[in-house]
Amino acid sequence: MRRVTVAKLSGASVPMRYTEPKDRSAELLRVALGHMGRHEAAFNPTTFTLWYEYAAGINPPLQAAVDALLNSGAALGDDTVARLFQDHIAPPDAAAVQRIGVDLQRVMTGIVTSASQTGTRAGLFGAQLDGLSAALRANDVAALTPQVDQALEGTAQMKSSADALQQQVSASQSEIARLRTDLDRARGEALLDPLTGILNRKGFDEKMAALLAASPAEGQSHCLVMFDIDHFKKVNDAHGHVMGDRVIRGLGEILRVSLPDPGDAVAARYGGEEFAIVLPHSTLADATRLAEQVRERAKAMRIRNRSTQEVLFTVTISGGVAALQPGDDAQALIARADGALYQSKHGGRDRVSCG
Repeated sequence: MRRVTVAKLSGASVPMRYTEPKDRSAELLRVALGHMGRHEAAFNPTTFTLWYEYAAGINPPLQAAVDALLNSGAALGDDTVARLFQDHIAPPDAAAVQRIGVDLQRVMTGIVTSASQTGTRAGLFGAQLDGLSAALRANDVAALTPQVDQALEGTAQMKSSADALQQQVSASQSEIARLRTDLDRARGEALLDPLTGILNRKGFDEKMAALLAASPAEGQSHCLVMFDIDHFKKVNDAHGHVMGDRVIRGLGEILRVSLPDPGDAVAARYGGEEFAIVLPHSTLADATRLAEQVRERAKAMRIRNRSTQEVLFTVTISGGVAALQPGDDAQALIARADGALYQSKHGGRDRVSCG
């Protein structure tokens, strides 16, 4: 299970995703320092964090952004590093949510201020109309002229105030829509596994909760497939954790492209080398066929030396499939899928079992 530590960077507590043992972290340290020496940014914790995550391959969006800059021949200076750090490393569920909250408070304050001003103006205008009405009832010609003038002036001021409020509300609606989009994106990023780009354990738990809250379509059920990479420890021991992460990323991509499209199915990294596919409105037979498809694609994956293209090794996975039964909660469904996975492991691996 991925461990979370906290580093203090730029005055903020930033959760990091570092679980590498000492030997691998020493290797990544050397690689990160090599990158730092070739670029212009200062040697500080922010720069080191960026190159460490890049070298470790644990942050695909960061890796893609840095690769694009490197391919263009750009030298990374302090401003570029700060932007990359903010965009791809600083946690959205902290800094982004705080920023969105401040912006939303500003928008709401603006609306309240405009509404208050319009309300005050409406009160004054009402008093002017009362004065005009009294002059008309009294047939006081001398008082009528100034009352009409005041009412006309008040009408103009009231229209101006109402127009300002309308503009404020229209602008605020657009701003709130943008903030809602930002918040949804921040929340979505917080539910993704940084190594594979599919759901993390928290995202999986939320999907399971939503699954159990909805009744399956008639003649169907909700299904869960659990996978585990066979002999994954041997991969790490023989080839190192960097190579192990390549296997994890590769399997995550296989799960992503194997999902039914269109559909509500989602893939998740359950923990470590364990993965899951949640299949709403499916059948046990359909879920088993999908699990077999994933198993076959994983077996066909070839891990190559990036320099020589030599095939270094292949991997296999084991799977367990379960369908939701009456009275099941999330733990019961997970337990039966995990039990089926256990059968596959003890039945020779590289197979799918049903629970």
